[in-house]
Amino acid sequence: MISSYSDLIKATKSEREPQRLLFVFCRAELPDDASTEEKAAFEKGEGGALTPVICVDKTPREVSEFSVLVEESRNTGQSWDVVFVAAMSGRGGTPPSSDEAQQPMTMMVESIRLGNVSNYLPLDTSGNAVSLG
Repeated sequence: MISSYSDLIKATKSEREPQRLLFVFCRAELPDDASTEEKAAFEKGEGGALTPVICVDKTPREVSEFSVLVEESRNTGQSWDVVFVAAMSGRGGTPPSSDEAQQPMTMMVESIRLGNVSNYLPLDTSGNAVSLG
């Protein structure tokens, strides 16, 4: 069971093949036509839509600490509320390249836009797994 970013990094080390991690940072937003009830729930930290604002792929070694990932995201100037993570396995002892990660990343972003997030690990701004829904 993965309950934090550090658990995720530990899990990647136990895989037979080297991994590449895909990250999609999202901001919670409220639609312009939100009802009064939706606005009240959003103020309590509930509801809204998750809009992808940053996406990046890294090897676990490049971002072994969540703080490194957070700092890099801050340098973009984009605020975010949750980051979704997926992993890709390499072959023959070689992790997937950034080029190989582009199509899966594009599919991941589109899936998140459509609200299909069950295949990804959602983490809060502290690196703890969160339950959505």
